Parts: sequence; structure tokens; C-alpha cells
Amino acid sequence: MPVPDTAARHYALVEAAIRHLRAHAHEQPTLEELARAVHMSPCHLQRVFGEWAGVSPKRFLQYLSKQHALAALAASQDTLSVTHALGFTSGSRLHDLMVTCEAMTPGEIRTGGDGVTVGYGWGPSPFGDALIGWTARGVCHLAFSGAPRAELEARLATAWPRAALWRDDAAARVWLERVFAPATPGAPLPLLLKGSNFQLKVWEALLDTGCGRLVSYRQLAGMAGAPRAARAVGSALAANDLGYLIPCHRVIREGGEVGQYRWGGERKQAIQLWEAARMEGGGR
Repeated sequence: MPVPDTAARHYALVEAAIRHLRAHAHEQPTLEELARAVHMSPCHLQRVFGEWAGVSPKRFLQYLSKQHALAALAASQDTLSVTHALGFTSGSRLHDLMVTCEAMTPGEIRTGGDGVTVGYGWGPSPFGDALIGWTARGVCHLAFSGAPRAELEARLATAWPRAALWRDDAAARVWLERVFAPATPGAPLPLLLKGSNFQLKVWEALLDTGCGRLVSYRQLAGMAGAPRAARAVGSALAANDLGYLIPCHRVIREGGEVGQYRWGGERKQAIQLWEAARMEGGGR
């Protein structure tokens, strides 16, 4: 896996390739055709893709197919049934990011962060620049670039209207390196969640999906104990302010379509690819 700065630079090229592949997947473009579309040499494109994801552009094209998505949904259904029967949690899986979650109380939410200091800052990630926020209790915000930075920072401030906001890009880089580092033994990453009881159930269920797995909105609703609430599940995903950490990128439509994602369809599929490649490569 490249160092974070290199991965962030490569992501822009990978995103352009993904955009072209999504638009022309039915044509099965060759490596040479894809390279021309993104203004790179085939050799350079092959190298960047391999360094970023661990798989070739050709392999990624296979990930993009609807057949792959439908097969992944079916496989997840079987895996989730076994997982819940055995009582596993997300923390027990070899390839998952180890996290602990603490929910804010309704009273804390009402105060809008009064008396709390929220550190925040920007840094590189494998999926472009990211804005991360944290408190003394853990990471409370993670958003990817796409919208103007001022707009993303305003959303963070709106979520914590009475908190003291403190910018520290150096500390942000340390947090982001911890989020995206290869899995290693150590203290779990603490997350601070702010949501309704139903949203918390949906997010907790998401953490049980497992790295590299895909689930449908209906499957996730069942995991959250509300099998008829697929539409409400979508709303809970839209309210998630912890991109990647609460893995809403793993939720797709039953027909195999990518579905909505606040930070863009290309980024959603890039994260899915990145996770699937790590699973194939033994967690690298």
C-alpha cells in the first residue's frame, strides 16, 4: 500500500479511470483504450492501479459488473447468516478496522457540543483529501473532498454548534494514518456517534457487514431489526457523518446498482474495490 500522500495523488487518476469504466463498461475497454481516456500511458496506468489497489484495471472492470455485485450480495447473505448465528462482532474479523463505538446521550446531543472541544483538520487518504474531526472521546466526523472545503467545514460546525472548534492539520494527518493504516494489533479506534436510536442500530449493523462485503438496503434493514424499513435505512445512511468508518459504501441496491453515496459514485466503488482487493490479497 502506498504512503498516504502517494495514495491520495493516485486516487485522482484512479477516479478518472473508474468514471470512464462506469460509462463504458458495456464496451469492455482495453487497457490501451482506458489509458487514452485518462491521458496516461498503458504502462503508467497499470502501475498506478496496481500500487493503489493491488489489482489491475482489467480485474477492476470485473468488479464493476452487475454480475459481480449480485454474486457479492448472495455471498453476503450466506455469510451474515453464519455470522449472526455464531455471535461474531465486527471486532472479531481479521480484515476489519478495529473500532469501539460510544453513542452520545440525547441530552448531550441537545446541548450541541456545549463545553466540548472538537479538533479537526485536513489530510490525505487513499480516496483523496479528507476532513476528520475528533473529541477527547474519539473520532466524530470524517468527510471526503468533492464539495468545496468551506462547505464541508461548515457542515462539521453545524453538527457541533456550541463546541469549540480547533484546527490542527498535523493531528488530523495522524488520525487519518491510523484510520487507513493496514490492520495491526493495538488499541481499537474510538468512534463517537451522534444519532437517533434507529440510526445507531443501522450503523451498528453496518459494522457487522465485514470488509469487502456488500449488502442491500433490505438486508441491512433486516440486520437492524426492521425488515420493512429499507427506505428509513437509506435516510440513516444519508445522516452518517463518519464516512468509511461507518461503512455505508458497502450498501447497494438489490439489482446490483451502486446506489446513492454522499461523496460520489466513483468514490463509493473505489472503496469497494479497495476493500475487495485487500481481502483477495490477504489484508494488505
